[in-house]
Amino acid sequence: MDIVVGTAGHIDHGKTTLVKVLTGVNTDRLPEEKQRGITIDLGFAELNLGGIHAGFVDVPGHERFVKNMLAGASGIDLVLLVIAADEGVMPQTREHLDICRLLDIRNGIVVITKSDLVDAETLDLVELETLELVKGSFLESSPVIPISSKSGEGIVELRNSILSSARKVIERGTDAAMFLPIDRSFAVKGFGTVVTGTLASGELKMGTEIELLPSGKTVRIRGLQTHGAAVSEVRSGRRVAVNLGGIDHSDVVRGEVLAEPDVFRATQMINACVDLLESSKRPLRSRQRVRVHIGTSEVLARIRVLNEVDEIEPGNRDFVQLRLESPIAARFGDRFVIRTYSPQVTIGGGRVLDPVAEKVRKKELCRIRVMLTKLNGTAISKEEIVRILVDAVGRQGIKIQDLNAKTGWRKSVLDVAIDSAVRKRSIIRANETCISAMAFDQLKSKILDRIAGYHKQEPLSKGIAREGLRENGIAVAVFDAALNSLVSENKILLSGDTVSLAARKAGLTAEEQIVSGRITETLTNAGIQVPRLDEVIAGSISGTRITDVHARKLLRLQYESATVVKVSDEFTFSRTAIDDIVAKLREYAAKSDRTIDVPKFKELAGVSRKYAIPLLEYFDREKITIRTGDVRIIR
Repeated sequence: MDIVVGTAGHIDHGKTTLVKVLTGVNTDRLPEEKQRGITIDLGFAELNLGGIHAGFVDVPGHERFVKNMLAGASGIDLVLLVIAADEGVMPQTREHLDICRLLDIRNGIVVITKSDLVDAETLDLVELETLELVKGSFLESSPVIPISSKSGEGIVELRNSILSSARKVIERGTDAAMFLPIDRSFAVKGFGTVVTGTLASGELKMGTEIELLPSGKTVRIRGLQTHGAAVSEVRSGRRVAVNLGGIDHSDVVRGEVLAEPDVFRATQMINACVDLLESSKRPLRSRQRVRVHIGTSEVLARIRVLNEVDEIEPGNRDFVQLRLESPIAARFGDRFVIRTYSPQVTIGGGRVLDPVAEKVRKKELCRIRVMLTKLNGTAISKEEIVRILVDAVGRQGIKIQDLNAKTGWRKSVLDVAIDSAVRKRSIIRANETCISAMAFDQLKSKILDRIAGYHKQEPLSKGIAREGLRENGIAVAVFDAALNSLVSENKILLSGDTVSLAARKAGLTAEEQIVSGRITETLTNAGIQVPRLDEVIAGSISGTRITDVHARKLLRLQYESATVVKVSDEFTFSRTAIDDIVAKLREYAAKSDRTIDVPKFKELAGVSRKYAIPLLEYFDREKITIRTGDVRIIR
């Protein structure tokens, strides 16, 4: 089993010395750290304990380096809260404990160092003070072990306690895609760029290509090391060093992430649940500028509190939108810490519920709160998470790729959750888009209402154009699925690109039949010498109450039924007349080189230039002829 053990506590309370006693490694690697005798940045060591592989992260205790402490604390499974016997509980002791609570670290041991520097009575007082400090926290029932790094007193007991506590750590799941927050980047002679971090989820394998976020660059894994040994594969929970190809170490910084390609996305909008510490001196308010520490990154952000009063009182919990000033990569469920912009003080923290959110507007507040409340529930299944995310987008549906980015799961895990929801008909899958069953039914009802409204407005029309029926924002796949469902239910008819109600009873009034008959008769009798369309319409409506506009709608029905043919805005011919000319063209083509010019066409069709040009342009559009310069080729 692999776990990450982290230290926490005030400066000069012996964290680094403790790690050295346990592992034999001095984690202070910087010259400045060795010269000043204080830890400035993260330090790392390893220890094997009875089948438990522990990677140690030693964090700085000075208040000026809390951001470095946070970069190391994000991946901790088990914390050693270190308190010096000669000083007791100090400001950074309290802040580090708050940070561990906000990051939802659930396992730990309290270590009272420098026990050899105080008498028994003082040690008892420090232990009492410590118990008071951790009361009500995840450390309330944890061991409190006095030790002396100098004499070795208590070290064996601490080792045994670490082993015992490590066995209680819940192993990381295997459902999430690969995600490695980077805490160091450097160059190694002969190897090139090397980055380190705690593999938060998934697997790393030699030779594979992965994504560097938020930049989106593709890099290749050239080598892997964990616990000081070269390996071909690393699973989640381990400290790992990754040799990267295709990038210079100066182009990789702490806070960036190595991730499985095409799953996670860079984001500047995160919806989350936030707990504001009781110790916060003032409420957390909308538009407040804060520092957000998530994973190994620190990013400035503006807060948008998602409630009606735009603020969260100290000691309370509520939903917020983090509007980040620069992009980062985050996952559903990730914990983070919020610190004030200046002076830098820890005031709260929370849990990511939507890592790729969109800007929340006031009219959407209620809907977003409902979604976040559900996502923040305990023991929520993956199928439920999918359903909640799909429900939230309504009729427009959500692409599976977007669901992948919001959940951060491996694609196979997401597919299983979607398939389960589809089987229970809580969601509908249309190709690569999902929509809730309720929203799908509402979409179908709206489509029916729009078709019925169109029939009422245009009673003479065969139906509404398919594309004109689709609203903006509705995915094509979802819209097509809704139409196909309505067809299967015998509620609509599809004829080419025209949609109509299946139960529609269309019919012409007696007066409409008279006008329609006159139009047909006029055009049929005229043969190829048809009057202009305005004249045809005027003659057909004479003596009736049918208007010009109404008559043109009747004519449109004849176009749709192909009894007459619209050649141009001026001329309409009977189908018989057009078919006769086409037959003459085919006969002519069979006896010639298939080319014809305007004079020859006039002679062949028996028409003047007034008709010849519109007819030839119509035949060009219908691909009966192909124009080449001044002649046409008959197909």
